[in-house]
Amino acid sequence: MKYIEVVFSFSSDEEYVKDLLSNELGSVGFESFSMDGDEFVGYVQENVFDESALKSILESFPYDDGIRFVARKAEDKDWNEEWEKNYFQPIVIGDECVVHGSFHKDVPSAKYDIVINPKMAFGTGYHATTTLMMKALLRLDVAGKSLLDMGCGTAILAILAAKKGATEVVGIDIDEWAYENAKENIVMNGTPDIELRLGGAEALKRESFDVILANINRNILLQDIRHYVERMRSGSLLFLSGFYESDIPVIEVETAKHGLRKLSYEMQNDWVAVQFEKV
Repeated sequence: MKYIEVVFSFSSDEEYVKDLLSNELGSVGFESFSMDGDEFVGYVQENVFDESALKSILESFPYDDGIRFVARKAEDKDWNEEWEKNYFQPIVIGDECVVHGSFHKDVPSAKYDIVINPKMAFGTGYHATTTLMMKALLRLDVAGKSLLDMGCGTAILAILAAKKGATEVVGIDIDEWAYENAKENIVMNGTPDIELRLGGAEALKRESFDVILANINRNILLQDIRHYVERMRSGSLLFLSGFYESDIPVIEVETAKHGLRKLSYEMQNDWVAVQFEKV
């Protein structure tokens, strides 16, 4: 598989700008990112790369209006193997959960052992938002409950929920690459009852959930919160992540419109996961 690597330069020195941009670029096919010295580099399949779509994102990106880029063909190599060897290391959350690849050796033991071969899909547990959602899920009693993992990526959260005893688990992702990867991860973890769907909010059916997890970017959340609430009943919980602490007020305005009240939030590296309840 051949890739284009895109090297970005910024007028801002704020680290969060790169995080926010990487979230946006996922919508136009970018699969992974790395820091090469001072260079921030994104990787996208050659047959997917759309320079006009990239320029459109940069023109509307509100956090830095001076971003420049240079696109070039990436060296022909097995990028999944490179990424596995150099970037994906086992992640341990206390003594409760360990996330690792099938290729890792000497993995620490934990109550919940999750095997993820990410193939560059979002959701290895490295990003603060995924870690925050995992911690929230570890604290929650989901045994016998129904749960939706919206924007499931590798399906890491859906898998953890199933391992914790959730009986009806649905994972939805709009990205076909993530969807196919999630299917493989579900099989590897022995959680075949998870139902996967390819799509966005339109993939929701006439159903309701006790718990909904949505780790997506702020703009999509603001657009789709109303759809999530339609799939909740009184007392159902909604966990949102994929945005910064400074974004909480605008998220709260939208959730309040639809009968949700904020219960709590947790922060890591300025990213947050916020818990709401339908009243």
